[in-house]
Parts: sequence; C-alpha cells; structure tokens
Amino acid sequence: MTTKYKRIVVKLGTSVLTSGGNSLDRAHMVELVRQMAYLHNKGCEIILCTSGAIAAGRERLGFPQLSDSMATKQMLAAVGQSQLIQTWENLFNIYGLHVGQMLLTRADLDDRERYLNARDMLETLLKHKIIPVINENDAVATTEIKVGDNDNLSALMVGLADADLLMLLTDQAGLYDANPRTNPQAKLISQVDVIDDALKAMAGDSGTSLGTGGMATKIQAAEIARRSGAAVVIAAGIAPNVIINVSQGQSVGTEFSAQHNPLESRKRWLLAGPGPQGQITLDDGAVNALLSKGSSLLAKGISVISGEFNRGDMVVLNNLQGAEIARGLVRYNASDLEKIKGLHSDQIEGRLGYDHGKVVVHRNNLVVR
Repeated sequence: MTTKYKRIVVKLGTSVLTSGGNSLDRAHMVELVRQMAYLHNKGCEIILCTSGAIAAGRERLGFPQLSDSMATKQMLAAVGQSQLIQTWENLFNIYGLHVGQMLLTRADLDDRERYLNARDMLETLLKHKIIPVINENDAVATTEIKVGDNDNLSALMVGLADADLLMLLTDQAGLYDANPRTNPQAKLISQVDVIDDALKAMAGDSGTSLGTGGMATKIQAAEIARRSGAAVVIAAGIAPNVIINVSQGQSVGTEFSAQHNPLESRKRWLLAGPGPQGQITLDDGAVNALLSKGSSLLAKGISVISGEFNRGDMVVLNNLQGAEIARGLVRYNASDLEKIKGLHSDQIEGRLGYDHGKVVVHRNNLVVR
C-alpha cells in the first residue's frame, strides 16, 4: 500500500465521533484509529484534530439540563476534554501508539513566538512517532480568543505542520451543489480547483446541534489549507476505510486541489494569526500595484480608513467595491493614517513630525487573498 501523502491532518467532527447521537461512539472511533494506525505504521505522519469535548462532558455528567452560556460550555469542555483525550489514548494504545495533547487558542496563533513554539512542539511529537491530538482549549477560550471551530483550527494546523493533506471528515459525503438534506436532486461535487463566491454560496449551516462547524466553515478551511500547499478532502467519516482510501488518492467525497505556489512560512502565520482590527480601502492604482506588481502599500493609494487600530495590528485591505484583496500588518495607527492618506511617502514626516518608514504595509507583512 502506498499513499500520496507524507503528513496528513485528520479532522473529526462531533457528528462523526458520536455517529449523530449524544454520546461518543467508541466502536466507530476505534475503527478510525485502526486506519490512522495503519497509515502511521506505513510511515505516514498523522495529526489528529478532534472535536467532541463538550459532547463528552455532557455524557460524563449524565446529560444534565443546562444553560447555553459561555461558562456552561467551558465547564462541559473542562470535564469532557479529559474524557476525550483518555478515550483517544486508550484506543491508540491498542495499536501500541502514544498520543500527545495540544490545546490551543487564537492567542497561541496570534503571537509569533507562541506560534513558533507550537510548531516546534508539533515537530517534536512527530519526530518521536507520537500522534498529536489537537483541540481548541474551550475550557479557557473566550469569544475574543477562540479560533471558532475545529475546521479552521485544522486548516491552521496544516500551515503550522507543513502538512500536504487535510481530511475534513463529517456527516456528509462531501460538498453538494444544493443542500442534500432538503433537495434529493443534489449532486456531489467531486473536484474543486477554484474557490469562488458561487461555490461559497452552496455551503449551508451546521447540520447538528452538537457541532460548531457547517459546510461554510469547511470551505473557509479548505481555502486556508490550499494556500499552505495542501490538498483538502471533505468526506463522510462513516464511509468504509475512508482515511486509508483518501490517503491513497482514491476519489472519495470532494477534493480541493492544492495551490502550486504555497505561502512561505511567515505568510502562513499572517494567514493563521492575528484577526483584523480595521479596514483600509485602496484606490484602483494601489490595488493594481498590490495584485499585479507585488508592491507594498503606500499612503498615496489609501482612500478610506475604517476602525480603530494600532501600529503592528492586522488590517484588511479592500478595493473601492468593498471586496477584500489582501490583509497585512500596518506600520501606522488609524489616526496617523487619516492624516497621511493620499500623500506621497516623502511627505509623511512633514505631516506627522516623524515616520515609521515609507510604506504603510510592507510586502513581507502582507498576504494577498
């Protein structure tokens, strides 16, 4: 048996781990572990991104009637996380494999040093043949520091680990051209080479009350992972031998082809890291310079400043029609940019009394969407 891929991130949604019920389906989980262990023993490196902590917490506490508050979810996650990792440890132990848990929040990815530390930890686990088991740290994460869902977390792990395949295993067979739950004529899309607005419009909401990610988040995750150089497959977690079949390149579910020119390491962090704090609208000349000429953003090309942000914050760069074209780390705060927008670079110091450089967003700190 040969696989097309050397390093694979496998993301398992709550609906897969519970088989659509309220409790962890350990019989199905051990089957998934069997497949991952098989690939591991064939020399393929596996990174497991797992959901299910809150579902495991509800099960452990006997399915109590509780409020839907953040504190309640954090309590359930705190109880369930230990249950979940213990389950994975016991199941992988059947095949003589060790696991190592990594709990992350958005703050771990926003900070460059912590991001690099997480990358080093991941590499060390893999070097020692330990299966990394990754989940968002829901027990401590607030709304402000949550990645939001494990689809996007798994995509960020692709960039962190330099993986070449992301499997998003869910309760659907893949991406359809309509909602298969309501339209029996919906057709499965087997191959996607371009993610555009029409494709995103096909994505629906989360199909289960236990999960936080629907098809829309999987499209977002695919977009991030592809830009890091990985192929992405959305497939049914219940399909027979799905993990092994996908790793062999068989046509299963929906495959998103990898981009041929993946982002370099620092720009992967920019894509994974700080959330945007504001927006800058550019004129047509600046848009063309960024997209066609590989230029940095100059004050001359700025039309409108939106939001409050500081020097070093991430900002979204939009065209005049309001569409995002890029994002990057800004060298001037919002109030300074209001004073210098539209000016030539050599006029900045005269207007402010100082300057932080001739460019507003340097090309090295900018990711084109």
